[in-house]
Amino acid sequence: MKTFSKSFTQQEAIPEDAIAAAVEVMRTGRLHRYNTVEGERSETELLENDFAEYMGVPYALACSSGGYALHVAMRAAGVKKGDLVLCNAFTLAPVPGAINNSGASPVLVDVDENYCIDLDDLDRKAQSSGAKYFMISHMRGHIADMDRVMAICEKYDLALIEDCAHTMGAYWDGKKSGTFGVAACYSTQTYKHINSGEGGFLITSDEQLMAKAIMYSGSYMLFANHSAAPAPEAFEQIRFDTPNYSGRMDNLRAAILRPQLANLDRQCERWNTRYALMQDIMQHCDAIRLTQRPEKEQYVASTIQFSLPNFSIDQIQAVVAESANRGVALKWFGADLPNGYTSRYDSWRYIDDMPSLPVTEKLLASLLDMRIPLTFTEQDCQLIAEIICDVVKYIQDK
Repeated sequence: MKTFSKSFTQQEAIPEDAIAAAVEVMRTGRLHRYNTVEGERSETELLENDFAEYMGVPYALACSSGGYALHVAMRAAGVKKGDLVLCNAFTLAPVPGAINNSGASPVLVDVDENYCIDLDDLDRKAQSSGAKYFMISHMRGHIADMDRVMAICEKYDLALIEDCAHTMGAYWDGKKSGTFGVAACYSTQTYKHINSGEGGFLITSDEQLMAKAIMYSGSYMLFANHSAAPAPEAFEQIRFDTPNYSGRMDNLRAAILRPQLANLDRQCERWNTRYALMQDIMQHCDAIRLTQRPEKEQYVASTIQFSLPNFSIDQIQAVVAESANRGVALKWFGADLPNGYTSRYDSWRYIDDMPSLPVTEKLLASLLDMRIPLTFTEQDCQLIAEIICDVVKYIQDK
């Protein structure tokens, strides 16, 4: 019987040049982003410049977390208490949490068979709800048809905010994920594409939105210390009208991230190589359904998802348990109760007027999810895929 022994939560070590940069920051003692000497640009400011350049946008803000960036993006885009915000029903808890934190209420939209937001349901709910804001979550790196997304946004005058926690480095039809809407947010939490433990980015090309976001982040009156930002004149009135929510990134995390960002495209290639190896093996198991990715999607597959559409709940739970026995950690998104990082939409009970979404429930009921850490070799990924296929066949034949 094939088994696997490596940890699914063990990430690669922080690169040596990032460790050296972090040590240098610690030697200065100036960890706060605005604690600089005359003529010095902080690591956080330099990181914002690097990220703005990488994304091809004028403005970037480094934040304490991706969830904080989502909250600030909504507030800076104009979301107010009582507003409605359309969002995926299949996402992680920080997304509806950020909407709630802004004082708004999520309007949950169904998922389609490829784990993207259901665009027919989005069209219906944009019309029926009257919402003027839409937070799309590129959940687990699956990018919806952004051509149609933008057509729907134009049709209903929706302000689009992209949650790109799982699509840093990805593209739709040659355009970078995160450059479609009024703003986009990214995460640098440990299990994302660059790792500072916690952290995030907000990007935009909107001068007023970024000026507000910088004030919300807790710049005090030090907004001139941001160079991936609007000119000081943009803050003339905003500085009096915008509360300080204190969600800045610090120089230590920025120092850790800058060398990782410089190597991001290479890391994305490594993830995709591992994903392709697993996909090539798993597609030959007739019980497994893999997502169908459109040609326009240039993804970053740091995780893999698959469905067992003809398995019962008991069989799926047996697959999870037997895989764990053989050393493969699978997560199931169909459970009634939240578990670890996974939760089904109906467990977010703070949402007013919780909808019934039988399509989403049916799809999530058969959906399994697995991380692909870069600590796994290509041979490891081949072995894991073989174990999954063996387990599925074993449960199927019982």
